[in-house]
Amino acid sequence: MGAVRIAIFAVAAIVAIVLAFFVRGMVAPKKVPAPVVVAAAPARPMANVLVASRDLPVGARLSATDMSWQPWPIEALNPNFVTDGAAPAPAADTAAKQVAQKAAQTTTAMMSQGPMAAFDGAIVKEPMLNGEPVIARKVVRGGQSGYMAVVLLPGMRAMSVPINAETAAGGFILPGDRVDVLQSKQAADGRTWVSETLMRNLRVLAIDQKTDPEKDARTIVGAVAVLEVPAADAEVLSRGKAQGEMQLALRSYADLGGAASRGVAAKRGGQGLRVYRGGSASEVLVR
Repeated sequence: MGAVRIAIFAVAAIVAIVLAFFVRGMVAPKKVPAPVVVAAAPARPMANVLVASRDLPVGARLSATDMSWQPWPIEALNPNFVTDGAAPAPAADTAAKQVAQKAAQTTTAMMSQGPMAAFDGAIVKEPMLNGEPVIARKVVRGGQSGYMAVVLLPGMRAMSVPINAETAAGGFILPGDRVDVLQSKQAADGRTWVSETLMRNLRVLAIDQKTDPEKDARTIVGAVAVLEVPAADAEVLSRGKAQGEMQLALRSYADLGGAASRGVAAKRGGQGLRVYRGGSASEVLVR
């Protein structure tokens, strides 16, 4: 065999080997890199916090529709927040767990009724925004300090008037009712009596220290009635108290419209004369 043939066979063998490796690489399946698994972040332990379900202005009376439960991270709980008392998921942070436990105990006295029921009927004394936690510091209930100042409407004053069963419609006047304030006194001639309506449509804030009647109570016989009076008319009641006994006339629920206003003297014998002083009208009895 010549050298040329040997060289040709050698080159052919080399080409065959290279071609075999090339074909094998094309036919063999490609290795897919293993997927990278990202570990999911652990779920944050949450608790249910009582929050306002709408913007609540000062003086608003809370009801169940004004409050709702909102999930809240345990590590962000404040001891003043009100929770539903349910056991939250275990917290990794011991300090956060302690805060959660303290927050759940802040309204222990309320839990007998339920946290939401305990706030039902309370008066807002600091404005709260939608989604803001409802805390005891921002509301006040009847009998607590500051309650009367929150219940009073802007521009109004609370004044007390002495009453008894005879001068307060037999005790059927309850907090929240509307009344007229009347007074009867002797005329200047000393022989006749005149009756005068001092104020109309005043709201009764309290009877004695009771700002809400007891459950199923129909009457309250007290010694003092606290009335809501416009600031400009406070002196009318003050002067009336100095002049003698006053009576409260209970208004019908169908006649509660309108604002509080000053009254005018009624005619009782003789001729009535209407006198205007300082923009207000009054009637006097003329013989």
